[in-house]
Amino acid sequence: MHDDGRYDDPRVTGPGGRPSVAGPVSRETDHPGWSVGADSRGPSPRPADSDPVVRRDAPPVGGLAPTSGVPANLPPAAGGPQPTSGVPANLPPMREAPEATDRPANAPGSRSVPARRNVAASARFEPPPAVPGTPVPQQPTPHAVPDAAGPVAVVPPDTPPAAGYEAEPTPSTTVSRETPTREEDDPPLAMEAMRAVQILNPSGEVTMPRPDRTRVMCVANQKGGVGKTTTTVNLAVALALHGNRVLVVDLDPQGNASTGLSVPHHTGVPDVYDCLIDSVPLEEVAQAVEGIPNLWCVPATIDLAGAEIELVSVVARESRLGRAIAGYPGHFDYIFIDCPPSLGLLTVNALVAAQEVLIPIQCEYYALEGLNQLINNINLVRQHLNPKLEVSTILLTMYDRRTRLADAVEQDVRNHFGDKVLQAVIPRNVRVSEAPSYGQSVMTYDPGSRGATSYFEAAQEIAERGVKEPVNRNA
Repeated sequence: MHDDGRYDDPRVTGPGGRPSVAGPVSRETDHPGWSVGADSRGPSPRPADSDPVVRRDAPPVGGLAPTSGVPANLPPAAGGPQPTSGVPANLPPMREAPEATDRPANAPGSRSVPARRNVAASARFEPPPAVPGTPVPQQPTPHAVPDAAGPVAVVPPDTPPAAGYEAEPTPSTTVSRETPTREEDDPPLAMEAMRAVQILNPSGEVTMPRPDRTRVMCVANQKGGVGKTTTTVNLAVALALHGNRVLVVDLDPQGNASTGLSVPHHTGVPDVYDCLIDSVPLEEVAQAVEGIPNLWCVPATIDLAGAEIELVSVVARESRLGRAIAGYPGHFDYIFIDCPPSLGLLTVNALVAAQEVLIPIQCEYYALEGLNQLINNINLVRQHLNPKLEVSTILLTMYDRRTRLADAVEQDVRNHFGDKVLQAVIPRNVRVSEAPSYGQSVMTYDPGSRGATSYFEAAQEIAERGVKEPVNRNA
């Protein structure tokens, strides 16, 4: 084996050292930095429009095989004997060419076989663009760059591609109609991030209007699973994040509102039961919600389950909660009372203490079936116990746009209650159901979700309605 850039392998060279049809294998062919016109000093940059592109997958020009050992454009070696064999000593032998023709090599259309330009290969062997100010070395002739593929062909830059084959792609200055512009909507992730920042309100500014007086809202519906607790927690967090002072009274023995706000409500913790039965002041029971400023919660324990029986023999049993709220020394913008799914004494206490009733309605038929009985009970409380009580807000929850039933329920509720129904509708969203398992509301668990956005819009609409209509507010 000789170290002259090729392997003398019998499989490559024939008997007597004559080249085989395949030709020798160059060591520089698979080198990562090898390119057309590369020498021992590395790849030589070549502008795209300086010299003709050297094609390596084309047959010899004009079908002529080299007859002399030295190409016409290669000067003889100085100071040494001229090669006597048909192949120069410093050049590997070339592949046998097809039969010669009389057509000149530079005649137009001299390519014998129209070949498709190998765009991938030309891109791989294309040297990087020249740096401005750097001199461009002279491009070597095709015969000075041997390759295992045989003789190379020179294709002038202005030669049109053969018919039926695609041309080399050129940069286009036109803009497709599908290309998004700055005026169009942002990507979904960017929009979600913007909604999250808007909902969390990290600056702490008062972005939702504060009412002139305390608004005590009772969230009631005797049907279970319609979203009373979820609505109470998320509306309270949304209003508190935007500058309002909010108190949540958990009047449900299950204590789900306390769980959603991550407030301890195990046995032994002072809760709303002590306020109803033992007349404990409300400020001794309220707890500040961790991580959310301007938000307090009065928890509920399992002891509240026996309050309905114990309140039967208590004087003025229907107004126990109202007197506890009225005696609170602090000032709140909103007080939300989460009622149990029943029409017992606990719910009656909430209706007597409140001035507004917020009814969450699930977009299903069963929710409408029990709504008539709830309205009758509210009318009874208004006539005998609380003349200021009024149904001020209706919120549609668990809306599934894929079903016709949800749309039919929405139309019936809007036709019956009119402007009392909020324009914001709470859709079915898994993030709303996942948030309580982490002791959070959906506003802080996933502020960019559809559920958080819907509750934020509902809270904003409630705040704006309270300012426009200064009625039914506690003095």
